[in-house]
Amino acid sequence: MDGISPMDDAENKRGSSLRDALARGDAALAGIQPILSHLLSAPDHSLFSDEIVARIRGMIGDLANQILRAQAESTGEGGRDAFAVRHAEALSEHLQASAELLSHCHALAVEWQVTERLEAEFGLDPVLSPLMQRMIADSDGWISSGAMAALAAQARFVQAQRRMELPIRELPGDLFHRTLLNWREYCGEGQSEAVTRAETKLRAGFDEGAGRLALLSRLVSALGERAQSALVIEDAGSGLFFTALANLSSQPRGLAVLSSHARQAVRFALGLRAAGMEAAQIDEVLLMLHPSGAPVAGLADIGEREARTLLASSSEGFATR
Repeated sequence: MDGISPMDDAENKRGSSLRDALARGDAALAGIQPILSHLLSAPDHSLFSDEIVARIRGMIGDLANQILRAQAESTGEGGRDAFAVRHAEALSEHLQASAELLSHCHALAVEWQVTERLEAEFGLDPVLSPLMQRMIADSDGWISSGAMAALAAQARFVQAQRRMELPIRELPGDLFHRTLLNWREYCGEGQSEAVTRAETKLRAGFDEGAGRLALLSRLVSALGERAQSALVIEDAGSGLFFTALANLSSQPRGLAVLSSHARQAVRFALGLRAAGMEAAQIDEVLLMLHPSGAPVAGLADIGEREARTLLASSSEGFATR
């Protein structure tokens, strides 16, 4: 007999319910970049006291300062700080037009917010988590050496976030390239030799593989089947946790970070499910991060592959790393 069986019909309804909830979360994410662009370009900064916006503005301003200092140094003259001060605001505004850069900085700001919360509520060291400590002592040389390198990178991240800074060398490679292109666009036609020399020096000193995100990703990959241990956020720390969540669920890391927001509970839960976590464990993680939030229904009936498919179908078009 042709037709849909009762079991297939029930599965379709469950998938449809989760898909609808995920779509609502996607609509909220889609509105992030225009709002951030407006807030960051507002002339009266005092109207916005949100810590996330201030941190994003600080990181982009710091990137602008680093570029301008490199440009001033390439002239062979003094006064690099004065040169940076004169042009910093204008270049910052120009860089803020990049949706990719805004999304990247937003994800870092949210990650830092989670990091501070874990320290305040669970006493978790923002640099040396228990899992990181165990990996440093691991008998596998690849893991122990990788953990030491990631530890140093995490320490730099903590220091930079406390200062609301973002070293340009910590950008992902494609975003580093686009940021320099945006700078050249800001400089306009007839660019000086100083700009060319500064760009050459910045590119020569850039090594994406030495950045924190690359080091964390390699470390999670080196763990192999043990990578699931990094999904215990209060043991792994936010840096390792979000990297493992992204890698194991095949999501961009920035999107995995943003999914930790209360309004993105469905995406967060599906990401954990796609990463191999059982539904009961997911409920515990959600309860820990969002005590007042409601459990996500239907997770026990969704397999890893289906969760991954749902996420893949909804994440297209988001400029996140």
